[in-house]
Amino acid sequence: MIGRIAGAPVVLSPSFLLAAVVLTAAFTPSVQSATGLGGGAYVVALVFVVLLFGSVFCHELAHGFVGRARGQHPTAFVLTLWGGQTTFGTAASGPGTAALVAAAGPVTNLVLGGVFLALARAVPNGSLLQWVLWSGAFSNGFVGAFNLLPGLPLDGGQLLEALVWAVTKDRTRGMVAAAWCGRVVAVGVVGWGLLWPFAQGNQPTIYTVIWTAMVAMFLWSGASQVLHGARQQRAVLGLSVPGIGRPAVAVDFQESVAAAGARAAAAGASEVVVLSPDGRPTAYVDTAAAASVPREQAGLTPVTAVAVPLPGGAVIDGRLTGEPLLAALSAASRLSPVLVALVDGRVTALIRTPDVVAALRP
Repeated sequence: MIGRIAGAPVVLSPSFLLAAVVLTAAFTPSVQSATGLGGGAYVVALVFVVLLFGSVFCHELAHGFVGRARGQHPTAFVLTLWGGQTTFGTAASGPGTAALVAAAGPVTNLVLGGVFLALARAVPNGSLLQWVLWSGAFSNGFVGAFNLLPGLPLDGGQLLEALVWAVTKDRTRGMVAAAWCGRVVAVGVVGWGLLWPFAQGNQPTIYTVIWTAMVAMFLWSGASQVLHGARQQRAVLGLSVPGIGRPAVAVDFQESVAAAGARAAAAGASEVVVLSPDGRPTAYVDTAAAASVPREQAGLTPVTAVAVPLPGGAVIDGRLTGEPLLAALSAASRLSPVLVALVDGRVTALIRTPDVVAALRP
């Protein structure tokens, strides 16, 4: 961490410094070829790299300040090998906010690029200062334009996600559409980086091949993570007690194994919950243990003999769905891996942690 802005830490990854060195070495030959500068080409290349990451930093700050103005509080500004990332403590409240926050970064870079371009035209042609200003114009223009490509994890993908979200009223559908477009963009980057030089009668340099492959892998990986997250989010939104719970019936603690089994069969339930004298769920029947009781002894064996105790608080509201249900399950599962669902004080289902995990698996 190198400081704080708007209450959020600014984090500089070690990979950022590695990228600065590698990019300077990569761009110097191109600068020498384009400008005819000798040792000054290293200065221009280094300044270009510094301005490039400065552009990224301004880009991320724009996201953070606009997000903060729209009720999202930034939690970190991170600069890495791949550029930057702004994280927020809360999700966007709607597609309008998501679109504004996404657009803030590229717009900032395009405006800065225009400023550098105007300054470059105002200084003597061919001077070192002019080449530095051209570097600022190009770096900001590149960051702004590249991030507007319509695919996640880029800002253009977030704009596409917001558009689909606004039209369909389904954010998950927007995430899926923008993530697939992100995969298309990744393939397009490979095609542009490797095939375009051949179309110009040249061969791509080793630096071009390496960086093109790395950027494409970054985009593909980011899009794939969004797809996985969207599927998991859809699973969370579809979460319900009938979908993850096993139908249960409640019996008094004085009932026999036979009576409890008969009541469960009559109710079409697969689980039995034992109630304490004051009517609270206090245990659940171990079905394997109950099945091992000889039939002639089932009517004489108390149900508590084949029951597993439940700690107090191992209950949830059976009417909950989606994220509120997941939050309740997460809190209650700290007490017990088996939970009882109640609706208006009546036992409706028994929920086991493995069933919840299976339901959340995309």
